[in-house]
Amino acid sequence: MIQPTTKKYRVLVVEDSTFMCKVLERIINADPLLQVVAYAKDGNEAVALAESLKPDLITMDINMPHMDGLEATELIMSRNPRPIVIVSSESKEGADSTLKALELGAIEFVAKPSATVDLDMQTVREELLRKLRMAVKVRVVRTAAMPRPLAAPPMTIPAITSLERADRMPSPDQRFPVVVMAASTGGPATVMRLAPGFTKEFPGAVILVQHMPASFTSQYAVQLADFTSIRVKEAEHGEVLQPSTMYVCPGSHHLRVNPTGRIQLDNSGRIDGYLPCIDVTLETVAAYAGAMSIGVVLTGMGNDGARGMKAVKAAAGLTIAQNEETSVIFGMPAEAIKAGAIDVVLPLDEIYPAIEKRVVGLCRPAPVGAR
Repeated sequence: MIQPTTKKYRVLVVEDSTFMCKVLERIINADPLLQVVAYAKDGNEAVALAESLKPDLITMDINMPHMDGLEATELIMSRNPRPIVIVSSESKEGADSTLKALELGAIEFVAKPSATVDLDMQTVREELLRKLRMAVKVRVVRTAAMPRPLAAPPMTIPAITSLERADRMPSPDQRFPVVVMAASTGGPATVMRLAPGFTKEFPGAVILVQHMPASFTSQYAVQLADFTSIRVKEAEHGEVLQPSTMYVCPGSHHLRVNPTGRIQLDNSGRIDGYLPCIDVTLETVAAYAGAMSIGVVLTGMGNDGARGMKAVKAAAGLTIAQNEETSVIFGMPAEAIKAGAIDVVLPLDEIYPAIEKRVVGLCRPAPVGAR
């Protein structure tokens, strides 16, 4: 009896190094579900082969002659969208370009080891194959050119005078809204869409926890600052949480908020398989901010965030999940919904207005004579 053959997903490898092409081919072809069908040595070839071969999946290098991987990603995702996994350096320049490629619609990335020899690539073999298998299941969409910084719409929260602002500066026993945005696969482009809503007048703190290597998060904070007028910085151990600031959790640490509103970072290793662990941040924010906490779970694989969103909901905070139609991967939002932790499920473009509406309600001055 003839056994049915297993479908193999066709992979286009874009890489200017012949040696690295062969290394990637050996790793990819060893997986029973994947098969390399062509190579491209620069971006021009990548764009042409993406159109003629229509591969199921593309691995994309960044630094190549004639046309780099960034421009190739932009053209492919605007003309013949395919799932793209960036395979690039962890250097500052590599991180910068990789983040821009993710903004353009690339699905995931794998950081090349510092030395590009076969043995070193084998150290990322499992990560590469896992991300490739995941990427072929993604419903890709045609994207426009690279997102540009946008002028943020004016906040509808009533203006605060300088005297009132001084009066409202948080004291150790005073609380203010704290928003936690949680994301994994597809997160960078998604957050870039949300970021312009937050302005320098935003009267709450925003914490962004994105599953991302440590070498990328500092550059991510720099790029994110170009898209929003709220102050953006990578979180530091021991600093006091402040309104009108967006804190990016370092990829090497878990971020907790202690009872006095001070940020605590620890590099104790993975928790439930995640580093950083979103649940840890959400649970401590729920304990600190209570009903003034807002949890937002965005696109991503896995179940990180579900337990933490339950803690926010139990503290009478607001919990929001991105809907399936606008998520790159609906895993994290779906798990939080399944856990009964979500108050409202929204498309991406309706998430910031929901945050703002909640914050307006939380910050509305109490009626005269109210205690």
